[in-house]
Amino acid sequence: MTLAKLNDYSGEFSVGLKYEDFSREVLLKTIREYAAYIKRLDGIWYLTVKAEMGDDVSARCDRLVWDKMEVNDARTVCNIFGIDGHDVDALLKTFQMSPCMQNMKYHMESDGRRRGVLTITHCPTLVALEAEGEGRERRICGEIETELFQIRARYINPAIKATPLKLPPRQHQDEIHCQWEFRLEE
Repeated sequence: MTLAKLNDYSGEFSVGLKYEDFSREVLLKTIREYAAYIKRLDGIWYLTVKAEMGDDVSARCDRLVWDKMEVNDARTVCNIFGIDGHDVDALLKTFQMSPCMQNMKYHMESDGRRRGVLTITHCPTLVALEAEGEGRERRICGEIETELFQIRARYINPAIKATPLKLPPRQHQDEIHCQWEFRLEE
């Protein structure tokens, strides 16, 4: 006999309650919230270090952390979802299933496993950086993310090159946030 899945935890305390006891909708909401939590945690620690030691130190620490986390994220996603390819489609799959992408709006294009394009149309980090007004999006998006995307590409296949096609700053609020090409080179 299958029990009905829970839509919330408003009732009595349950000693043996597990995630699998909740409905699909609640689990999807949980994934999105945990993805947002990861981004908030990243932003809070960065701004804390920036306030104490300056933006240059924050950026260096960010790279030390995310150089490792980018590979960890790609490896974890590959393991969970059985992604075992070494082409651009495999790389796009790792982005698609990464918790960090769950609160972004984006679309992807693939041209036969050798070339793909990732277009991000809404990135909460960019929105926050633009609101801050210090111009840090040039460093975060233009330098750090470019290097991190290349690290992820290299994890899948060292012959994949990540190239930004469009980066902030944006001239108008209705522009895409960023766009990336991934190409498997000979």
